[in-house]
Amino acid sequence: MAIVQKEKLTRDLAISFFIYSLPVIAIYLYFKLTGGSVSESHLTLPSWLEFAQPVFANIRTWGLIVFMLVLGVIEFAAGLYDDEWTGEERKIDIVSFLAPKLLLPPVIAFFSLTALPYLLPNAANSLSWVPFWGGFFLIAIADDLTQYWYHRLHHQVPFLWRFHRTHHSAPYMGMAMASRQNFIYTVFFSQIYLTATLTYLGLGLPALFVLVIKSFITLGAHSSIPWDKPFYKYRVLHPIAWVLERLISTPATHQAHHADTSGDGVGHFKGNFGNMFFIWDIIFGTGLITRKYPKSFGTKSYKQEEWYAQFLWPIFKSKKEGSALAEGVLSLPLKSKPVTAEESPSPVLEQA
Repeated sequence: MAIVQKEKLTRDLAISFFIYSLPVIAIYLYFKLTGGSVSESHLTLPSWLEFAQPVFANIRTWGLIVFMLVLGVIEFAAGLYDDEWTGEERKIDIVSFLAPKLLLPPVIAFFSLTALPYLLPNAANSLSWVPFWGGFFLIAIADDLTQYWYHRLHHQVPFLWRFHRTHHSAPYMGMAMASRQNFIYTVFFSQIYLTATLTYLGLGLPALFVLVIKSFITLGAHSSIPWDKPFYKYRVLHPIAWVLERLISTPATHQAHHADTSGDGVGHFKGNFGNMFFIWDIIFGTGLITRKYPKSFGTKSYKQEEWYAQFLWPIFKSKKEGSALAEGVLSLPLKSKPVTAEESPSPVLEQA
């Protein structure tokens, strides 16, 4: 079994490196076919997209926050959280929403303004000659495929799981928990630094467009509002649904990832790792499409740990008995006696 898994991992990594290279190959062929002429720079937007610049600029500053809040209000008004959003759930969701927006900008600014000029001297705007479409697909693929692997590894490596466990502990779906993450998981999120580096190299505007589009897709996938249901309900829309659910994350595919069980044939917490693009799950065989929605979410072994333990483990540990975030829990056992779903501490066993 271990040999098979190792072979699959090696194959998936090889495929990933090929996918990473595709935008570079496309850009190279473009310049070969056009005689090597540079027709545009995306230090400024191409003329055909100038009309959208004010919209995207506002979305980058406050628009996405407003969108999240409005969608959250709709969810609460519709009673989609029922009585789940109480106690520690409310605290961890609010802290996870606010803290990164206050604490991450200085980290990213330091990396962009101090570390990158030191690590990559004289490289600022060195890729500004890349066509806008090339920069967009370069960043979209590099950003989201990297996040797919970051996400996947945090589910498959027991130690890493506890940094991501906070996101899956919520017994509900919706805007309230969309940014619910352990802060260390967020700080070491390689996708952040990758995007900052590409922006430093002169791909700022394509990076902005990717950020906005990805934010809408991921927020929509986490929403408790099943906006994709009409595509499954009406036969005339089935061809669109077939493409849509394989291309991007939807409420049906991403809610399956947050289900508290896989026994119903709908939940798939061991897969459906895609964030913006679901196609990674299709390529690597980690996807499950059922066009159905789980009845319950979270993890069976959730102890409603303190908000500070969920947000800053292992700096702060939980005082809840039996918690995977408690003091003295250093690693998960390779072998253990058979346990029930409620007793298991591992991400695989606790939801099996």
